[in-house]
Amino acid sequence: MTLKSGIFLAGSCISAIAAVGSIFELTSGHPELGGLITGGILTATIPLGIFLFVAAVRDARANQ
Repeated sequence: MTLKSGIFLAGSCISAIAAVGSIFELTSGHPELGGLITGGILTATIPLGIFLFVAAVRDARANQ
């Protein structure tokens, strides 16, 4: 694993945590940041997390 793939993987983990937190906030009924902002965070972090995870896997495979 290279530093680059490690950074991608860390970013993927952070975005996954943000997505799960947003889901919990939205299902609680009263999101602290409001429904629109929390929904925006959720909408942005899901594809970002997937992209960063795929980038980490590709970089790790390329450097084996």
